[in-house]
Amino acid sequence: MRMASEPRPNDIEAPAVRRATGSGRSLAATMPRLILEARRVAATVIHGLHGRRRAGPGENFWQYRRFTSGEPAQRVDWRRSARDDHLYVREQEWEASHTVWIWPDRSPSMVFASSRVTDSKLERALLVAFALAEVLVQGGERVGIPGLLRPTANRGVIEKMAEAILHDADERASLPPSFAPSPLSEIVMLSDLWSPIGEVHRAIAQLAAAGSHGHVVQIVDPAEETFPYSGRIEFVEPEGAGAITTGRAETWRADYEARVARHRAEIRIETDRLGWTFAVHRTDRPGSELLLVLHSRMGAGPLGTGINRWHALAQPGRVA
Repeated sequence: MRMASEPRPNDIEAPAVRRATGSGRSLAATMPRLILEARRVAATVIHGLHGRRRAGPGENFWQYRRFTSGEPAQRVDWRRSARDDHLYVREQEWEASHTVWIWPDRSPSMVFASSRVTDSKLERALLVAFALAEVLVQGGERVGIPGLLRPTANRGVIEKMAEAILHDADERASLPPSFAPSPLSEIVMLSDLWSPIGEVHRAIAQLAAAGSHGHVVQIVDPAEETFPYSGRIEFVEPEGAGAITTGRAETWRADYEARVARHRAEIRIETDRLGWTFAVHRTDRPGSELLLVLHSRMGAGPLGTGINRWHALAQPGRVA
């Protein structure tokens, strides 16, 4: 199923239709605002990065801790220990990096924005992708875009992502390209997911085939959730499927809501089967809300899933 664009009964919604068909404001003009907003949103959760810091091999000092019986004597920091009556060990911060692949759907249907919101689905997907990348890189992780940007830990990751997106001349697919992420990597899909359910299932299953963990987020406009239409309406599909006109749009509402619920339930069944997470985000909600959800899910579970699980598995003697 693909969602139709905003209807235009008498050109009231013409601006939304123009955006959905690619004749609205360009992404290049919008990008500076998205970058600034992404940095602001990322700043709201940067403090949460400290929860992922842990002792291990690395060059940066983390903390002193008490020496425990049975440890090799050469681990004692004698200069620090000379300050009082206890022996101390100098611990370094663990620095192994983790790769997170972020896929922001940039297909034509994502350009849609109803009159009820200020951001299109595309703008919201890019905003969250940039902010999440900033948070992850600040925490020592590497971030890449499948088929577009190799994993990087560069502090200018937002600018690198924006440049790669603006210079991408390939057809903008709705789902990630086929590639083989490592079992210890993590994947974040940001899409409206209005592709046929079989295509959605295949894409998720292929990405999870090597054992990588992932998070699927369906980004929707509030009009796509509530179907607030009545009377004679023309629906225009922005990805080449044509248009359809109905004389009494309100009679479609119940069937439409049932179909959306069924489509969404089938996605959730697949993500649950693979141990992935699934969330729905409306563009009339703050982008920071979704970022916080993703950030918390990437560190959940008894030994952690995603980033924290990878850290646990990488430590000698730890078994998941």
